[in-house]
Amino acid sequence: MAVMITDLCINCDTCIDECPATAIVSADESPIEGAEFTYVKPEKCIECVDSTVPKCSDVCPTEGAIVWDMPYTAEFNDYYLSRNQDGIYNIRVHKKQGIFSPDKKPKPFRESISLQERENHVDVAV
Repeated sequence: MAVMITDLCINCDTCIDECPATAIVSADESPIEGAEFTYVKPEKCIECVDSTVPKCSDVCPTEGAIVWDMPYTAEFNDYYLSRNQDGIYNIRVHKKQGIFSPDKKPKPFRESISLQERENHVDVAV
């Protein structure tokens, strides 16, 4: 996934149209029951690795609303599956292929972002 939206989000939804991977949905369309803010689907986020900064953060008016999360790679499979069970994420499940876990569907990530920054959920705009 690499980025996540925090409870600082004001639900302006400007990030939705900017996402080239269609990984961002409004709170109303979030797969998380009772979601209160815009949601990034970890199984779709590509961190906009081909851009200077993630496109969602480029348009977000709220400091701290979009932060780094762990890379969506096999190394962090357990991390994402546990957060899926905790209700933080709701990773897509395909009828035939099963859950789109990092083991099965890894995504590109910015190697320049340290694990420390990701663990601390540092603001993407910083």
